[in-house]
Amino acid sequence: MDVQPIASIENEVEANVLEALLTEENIPHIIQSNYNSAYDGVFQKVEGWGWIQAPPEHAARIHALITELRAQRDAATE
Repeated sequence: MDVQPIASIENEVEANVLEALLTEENIPHIIQSNYNSAYDGVFQKVEGWGWIQAPPEHAARIHALITELRAQRDAATE
């Protein structure tokens, strides 16, 4: 599977929801956390929670899903 970095992920909740959506749509992906126990999570504070890798042909759909998730989150907090 040829993958490339597609997008950053803001937090663990977003990662879990995105994981479920991508699995449901049969989109191959890898979600990688920036957490490193040796540094007690410093990288997550600096670089964000993590990122997603996937084949480039799925990038547009993944970006659309992330945009929808964040819009729903923002609407719920207003």
